[in-house]
Amino acid sequence: MRTLWKGAISFGLVNIPVKMYTATERKDLHFHQLHATCKTPIQYRKFCPTCQVEVNPEELVRGYEYEKGKYVILRDEDFQLLPGENTKTIDILDFVDLAEIDPVYFDRSYYLGPNPGGEKAYALLKQAMAETGKIAIARVMIRSKTVLACIRGWDQLLVMETMFFPDEIRTPELVTAEFKEVKLHPNEISMATSLIKNLSAPFRPEKYTNEYRSQLMELIQAKIAGEEVAVPEAPETGKVVDLMEALRASLQATAGAKEEEAPKKRRKKKTG
Repeated sequence: MRTLWKGAISFGLVNIPVKMYTATERKDLHFHQLHATCKTPIQYRKFCPTCQVEVNPEELVRGYEYEKGKYVILRDEDFQLLPGENTKTIDILDFVDLAEIDPVYFDRSYYLGPNPGGEKAYALLKQAMAETGKIAIARVMIRSKTVLACIRGWDQLLVMETMFFPDEIRTPELVTAEFKEVKLHPNEISMATSLIKNLSAPFRPEKYTNEYRSQLMELIQAKIAGEEVAVPEAPETGKVVDLMEALRASLQATAGAKEEEAPKKRRKKKTG
């Protein structure tokens, strides 16, 4: 696995040299845009409409639009003046309980592996967090961007989750302001909680698969082989008359499924 970043975890006077690796990957199928007439891939060019020329990468600069149509130019040497621009340290700020962090704050996951010589300090931090039940909140510079992050133990590794800063989380009031007040009947709440209990199960990630991606790949392979593609009819969905009726029907369906999944206990034969 390719190393994305090298640096150190710092807390107190302890410095732990680590390497960072991307922990996740997207497996979406990517398509090229082609010219329908000749099936040639379309080119995307960097073109200046003022000079009427194609611009080379070395001619590009970064500009921040502070007013409509007005830009301030920032060059590489400007970024070098900023504090922390060249740091390679994951600075631990606090240790907190994971349950206190809402998942809306999490962004991407990275594996942190120990650099040679840092194995003992790495294992000590992981073990100490496990003993205390805490995770670390940290700040780190990745690709010229300061990010908030949390560090936790997972399997045999430390994992770093980049996080959004609080001012990057949109306020829920933007949505809830449009809500109409509703009244819930006790029976509705009771049936809804029963339905949740019927559908509750231990989290086993291996049972969740991307069926759409699999079917799309089958469609592509069929087209490559020149096969006729059959489109299955969409299943009919029953019309929901009211909420209570939908809850009752769902409870009956899930209760039956639970009974089928439950292991059948064999009766012991009585011995005379």
